[in-house]
This record gives sequence, C-alpha cells and structure tokens, in this order.
Amino acid sequence: MTIESHHITVSDVDVEVVRKDIKNLHLGVYPPNGRVRVAAPLILSDEAVRLAVIEKLAWIKRQQTKFAVQPRQSQREMVNGESHYFQGQRYRLRVYEEDCPPRVALHSIAYLDLVIRPGSSAEQREAVLLRWYREQLKLLVPPLMGKWQPLLGVEVAAWGIKKMKTKWGTCNREARRIWLNLELAKKPVHCLEFILVHELVHLLERHHNERFTALMDKFIPQWRLCRDELNQSVLGHDEWTY
Repeated sequence: MTIESHHITVSDVDVEVVRKDIKNLHLGVYPPNGRVRVAAPLILSDEAVRLAVIEKLAWIKRQQTKFAVQPRQSQREMVNGESHYFQGQRYRLRVYEEDCPPRVALHSIAYLDLVIRPGSSAEQREAVLLRWYREQLKLLVPPLMGKWQPLLGVEVAAWGIKKMKTKWGTCNREARRIWLNLELAKKPVHCLEFILVHELVHLLERHHNERFTALMDKFIPQWRLCRDELNQSVLGHDEWTY
C-alpha cells in the first residue's frame, strides 16, 4: 500500500518518490514526457533515494531524450487524409457523409472509412471511431483471456475497456477486475497481449518486484520488447501524466 508520495529535485530532474511496503528500490522513466518515479521502501531515506537517482542520471537523461523525439500525432480533426492506427497499422481516413447509421470499415490495407451523418462535428466523428475501437477490443480480448487465465492459474471476476491517460492497464486485486486502455486498439495485438498478461500477473503478485519480473519472464519472455515497442510507438495528441 502506498504510504507517502512527494517530489525531490536531483540535478534539475524532478523525481516523484513513492514509499511502499517493498524490499527494493525501483526507478522508472515514463512516457510521454520522461517523468521520473521512484518506488522506495518505507525505511529508505530521501538521501539514499537521491544517491540512487544520481547513479542512474545518465540513463535517465537518455530515456528522456528518447521520449522527447518520439513521434506524436497532432490534434485529430477527423477529416480526409488523416493518419489513424489500428492494430499497429497506419491507415488513411476517408470520410463519407450519408444519411444512415454511422459506421467504420477498413478498406484494403490502406484506408479506414468513416461513414457519418451530414453535418457531424469532429467530436461526433471521433466518438464513432472510438466506439468502433472499443468494439474491436471486445472481440480481441476474450480469446486472449481464454488463453492466459488457465496458463497463469488465475481468473478475473470482470474486465473492461476505458480511456485512460495514466496507464495502459490496471488491476484491482481485491475485486479481481482488470481495465484495459482503449488506446491499445491502435497498437499491435502482441502489445495488447503483453498488457493483459501484465495485469493478470498482478493477481499473483501485487508489486513490481523480483517475483513479478520472474513470473513475466517465465510466461512471456519477450515482454520487455513489447514494453519498449509501446513506449516507442506514435503517441496520441493527449498529454499523458503517466
């Protein structure tokens, strides 16, 4: 359980320090802006945390540089010719105004067709596309659940999909409920699978500790490659805080 969260500054780097009931210190640099976060044992002093960050400063700077040059989409206007992504593939948007129920369809390997009612706003067009993304994830997730729950020996009580700006997924161990980020519809299926397994493993181990890493290594050895792929992929326009 998180006990305390505060910030310290180390060589002009803002560091969030979260103290938890854990044995070892964990340092991470997170997209989209290279936020630095340290999860530290309750007994570890700020000075010890500061020294640990100093030892990793060169690595932190490299990670922040990677995020700074990472490609990002501009604000989506939902007009012809825009780039949109599905399962890691880039598509050009084609918008058709018709007096019929809105729908989305893929056309070959190049185009994503959006059929909307005449006069629809950009927000209404985006809502149609997001609904389609949600429908596609709802088709993709059940087979993956069916594959991984028996392998891990766990079972969720419920799972869902929602827009999240802070995480790719979350797991509530007490409720045995998993949430997946709607943005995963835009990413390759193996990235979706990695996030799903990550959250299922949290049913076995709450913390990102050695046991958690060992379980991930055992069941999905390529998980680090998937994590890096997600961190290096094109980011949406939204400014994440994760």
